[in-house]
Amino acid sequence: MPSEVTPQAPPSPGQRRPPAIELVGISKSFGAVQANRDIALRVEAGTIHGVIGENGAGKSTLMSILYGFYQADSGDILVGGRKVSIPDSQAAIALGIGMVHQHFMLVEPFTVLENVMLGAEGGALLNRGRAKARAELVRLEREYDLRVDPDAIVGDLPVGQQQRVEILKALYRGADILILDEPTGVLTPDEADQLFRILAQLKSQGKTVVLITHKLREIMAITDSCSVMRQGRMVATRPTAGTSVEELAELMVGRRVLLRVEKGPANPAEIRLKVEDARVVDGQGVERLRGVSLEVRAGEIVGVAGVAGNGQSELLEAIAGIRPLASGEITLCGKPCAGTDPNGLRAEGLAHVPEDRHRMGLVTKFDAKENVILGYHDRAEYRSGLFLDRGAILEACRRHMQDFDVRPPAPDLKTANFSGGNQQKIVLAREIEQDPAVLIVGQPTRGVDVGAIEAIHRRLIELRDAGKAILLVSVELDEIRALSDRVLVMFDGRVMGELPGDAGEREIGLLMSGVEAAHA
Repeated sequence: MPSEVTPQAPPSPGQRRPPAIELVGISKSFGAVQANRDIALRVEAGTIHGVIGENGAGKSTLMSILYGFYQADSGDILVGGRKVSIPDSQAAIALGIGMVHQHFMLVEPFTVLENVMLGAEGGALLNRGRAKARAELVRLEREYDLRVDPDAIVGDLPVGQQQRVEILKALYRGADILILDEPTGVLTPDEADQLFRILAQLKSQGKTVVLITHKLREIMAITDSCSVMRQGRMVATRPTAGTSVEELAELMVGRRVLLRVEKGPANPAEIRLKVEDARVVDGQGVERLRGVSLEVRAGEIVGVAGVAGNGQSELLEAIAGIRPLASGEITLCGKPCAGTDPNGLRAEGLAHVPEDRHRMGLVTKFDAKENVILGYHDRAEYRSGLFLDRGAILEACRRHMQDFDVRPPAPDLKTANFSGGNQQKIVLAREIEQDPAVLIVGQPTRGVDVGAIEAIHRRLIELRDAGKAILLVSVELDEIRALSDRVLVMFDGRVMGELPGDAGEREIGLLMSGVEAAHA
């Protein structure tokens, strides 16, 4: 269905350029949940505009309305100063709007070129269309510095390059307005910096970028202006140069937010987790862990820093019983446990928050209350004889949602319908509330807003002070330095060195790049 456009005279010479996007009085409900409430938003053409807010504030819903995935219950959309109707994504694309979703919409077995062409093949003569698409793709790569091999299989590309493919798809379809939903949630710091350079290049070419994020440093680094949402409402818009991280955090959460972690000294006790000379070989015969050894004591947080892909994921999966060791030993609470399955490890006091909540932490087609007991469903408190105790499960889910501020607090809602940050809270609540002796955590605040980050960090410190042993893996160097009592740095499957938790960024950064410290 084509978009409906109300004709409007072009601006006269000297007249101000109309905004790229203007939303007026947008409201949207999902049953009893009011996701957007009378939203007004103005995005100037040729700028980078941030939209920030807590998880569940309604940011992604608002942008999904602009892209035609949802229809607003009320309100108007103006593009380039003209009132339009956007019934579906095809209408959005026809209006020059492209969207890069938080979870990429790519066909992994296809090549880059095939993904870019998909849905825009150029008629029945596919070879002719392919040749034109290749030429256009090469032009776009060169113009916007988005270098990707057109013949590479998308599933073989690192995440940062997959994101480039999504941006190229939008540009190939003629996007002048590009919406990016939490674009750095799956990127390393280096990949995020590369993305920011690409966005600056897009802006210099006259494109308009809308950046949905909860990371305030990103807002300050790259945007011209930003709008703040809270509980479905638009509460403020600020020129970025005229605001601060502290003001934006307070606007997002509705209260002052502690942007640093307050903690006392650790009181480490007995060794709870010990890894000795662990080696892991993947299915292609590549050695991913190369003789890793470490210890984690009760009452301390040991952080593992490193650029993604240097063995941290394999280390967590080996400890959790998901990956077998080629050699070495793992000891949990004094008992050898290498080769024990995840259920057996849970019974011994190990809890695991995986790095990828979608692939390993949740079944997104299940309700929230079902995900809250995943892996623990055989425990007595969730059973009534041979059957699950539905009432007990529902009550546990309500309690976890309240304790971890999951929004909306709806146990019967499909987990796929929660924002990424609220999905993460469900996983954290499930694992932490089991009172584990040892907690291993991968990327605890990935895709989580500033208010929730504060709460998660505080909870991890409380667990440490209660005598739990915590192994923390994060690509966020600030998070590692803020939480860790000791820092291990990994590079190419090895531990390059150990540093105190208050070590400087340069010291850690050298080890992350493979330069051994003299004292490590």
